[in-house]
Amino acid sequence: MPRRYWYVILTYVIGLFSGILGGPLLLLLGVPRQNITAIWSIIAFSIMTIVILSILKPDMKRNKERSSKLGVGKIILWTVIGFFLVLFVQYAAALIEMNLGIEPGSNNTSALMEVARATPLFLIVTAIFAPVLEEIVFRKVIFGSIFKKYNFLIAAIISAIAFGILHQEPDHLLIYTSVGMVFAYLYVKTKTILVPILTHVSINTFVFIIQYNVSPEDLERMREQIEQLQTILGG
Repeated sequence: MPRRYWYVILTYVIGLFSGILGGPLLLLLGVPRQNITAIWSIIAFSIMTIVILSILKPDMKRNKERSSKLGVGKIILWTVIGFFLVLFVQYAAALIEMNLGIEPGSNNTSALMEVARATPLFLIVTAIFAPVLEEIVFRKVIFGSIFKKYNFLIAAIISAIAFGILHQEPDHLLIYTSVGMVFAYLYVKTKTILVPILTHVSINTFVFIIQYNVSPEDLERMREQIEQLQTILGG
């Protein structure tokens, strides 16, 4: 793995844990406690994105050339295909999890939505900054480096599991791993990181817009309906 990739991973890790110092600092500066997570996340993710893109400047130049060869039309087409592929594997993985007795719903997403409702600007982190950085770190850096030495399946599974572990929901590791493998497939198929980035951004934006405009009570009713449907289908 090139040295700059290790710098990318180090920057990403430092950024994720920077809230340990950043949170108390904002509190001392008088920022309301309910806004601290959102404001520090916006600051940290903005800095992380700028630093990581600067480190990967040579890679981004090559990726721009590959994207140009692919063409705008095919980029849009593969993004749309990727969007529905992700929805499909999420649904399939969720059904498997429910058959294993795992309750549907993401605590991680619910927690992020609470932050977003307190500070709506936080949505740019969940919908844009986070997907961009996750695709660069987990697909371009981790998957790409492993794929150079091993086959697609090994590289995709390892990077996708790491992607799932990041979200700190071991019960839903199957869903995150499945989604991560779709992103890896899109990366290999199109030979540009832009497609999995756009797909990831579109999925996150879609999910968070829906959840932002739906009350927790309605989400709970939808969850119960899904469980009932699963019982009927499995009956």
